[in-house]
Amino acid sequence: MAIFKKIHTWLEVRLGIDDIVDKRLTGYLLPRNINAWYSLGSVLLVIFILQMVTGVLLLVYYVPDADKAFKSVSIIMNEVPFGWLIRMCHAVGSNMMVAVLLLHMLSTLFMGSYKSPRELNWLTGFILFNLVLATSLTGYLLPWSQLSFWATTVASNSAGAIPVIGPYLVEFLRGGKLVGPPTLGRFFAVHVTLLPLIIASFVGLHLFLLERIGVSSPPFGQQETKSTWTGDRFRYDRHSNGIPFFPNYLLQDGTSILIYLAIFSAIVFIDPYLFFPTTAFIPADPYKTPAHIKPEWYFLANYQTLKVFPSEVIGLLVQGVAMTFLALLPFIDRGKERHPLKRPVFMGCFVGGILLYFAMMIWGHFS
Repeated sequence: MAIFKKIHTWLEVRLGIDDIVDKRLTGYLLPRNINAWYSLGSVLLVIFILQMVTGVLLLVYYVPDADKAFKSVSIIMNEVPFGWLIRMCHAVGSNMMVAVLLLHMLSTLFMGSYKSPRELNWLTGFILFNLVLATSLTGYLLPWSQLSFWATTVASNSAGAIPVIGPYLVEFLRGGKLVGPPTLGRFFAVHVTLLPLIIASFVGLHLFLLERIGVSSPPFGQQETKSTWTGDRFRYDRHSNGIPFFPNYLLQDGTSILIYLAIFSAIVFIDPYLFFPTTAFIPADPYKTPAHIKPEWYFLANYQTLKVFPSEVIGLLVQGVAMTFLALLPFIDRGKERHPLKRPVFMGCFVGGILLYFAMMIWGHFS
């Protein structure tokens, strides 16, 4: 053990690692009533890392060429050792990432953690959610299957409904009048370089804000549930009577990550094609439109909203207003009360919004 002591001393005198451990682990205090929902952020970090690793491995064999993309994906699935596992992990992981991100945002809403002084935490999280959706959308086209080709055609057509700039925007996204090889090249570049870099930057900013302001206390198990922040000066939430991150909450983080990996592994090994309709295994054919082409589950509500209204412009406008309202919610909801049961209007909107979202999603699936 003397060798480890010497290594520790060598590092300590150069880096002050005892101070880092004290400030970031054992001395980093969290609210005593913190719950498991707070660990979803750590789960999302693990998912993001897994997506990056599997994405890089797929790049070794994937060919971003319209004539070769589908064949290269087939080679990955059938000939490359463990290629099918890497691709399934990447595809299932993208769906799971959206689901966990939705749960993370819903728990933040439910516990009022978006309220002052954490407006920027919410805003960066909301932008991250939209960036993840954009990453999923651009990645959808890369296998160059019937599903990916026509789903991208439908999705990019929607942008054309925007007044004045719509047609130009569609042509810019596609790199031409129709979805084709230039579209694949653009989506590939954005999917593997631009979006991951922007997401990594926003993850860093989100964590920086969390570090600077501190973790919010859940509004449960307390007599006083109103925010005490007055807005006159910067204040770090110290939680002086709280629990240390290490080892107390690290165990909760580890438990949540293991539960996620268990569910993720169950889908990958038992039902890997859960998110793949049959059209995902047919090469793209621009001259043969498949019947009942549908977007991924997380775009079904948006898809059905466009169909409900007589004009796509109105459908886009309604969705734009709803998304803007959600993004700016911390600046609109200025009340100090955070307990959901003491906010009946919020609870009505929260439950109603979730029911409406699922209703539109189910309607979109069966329409």
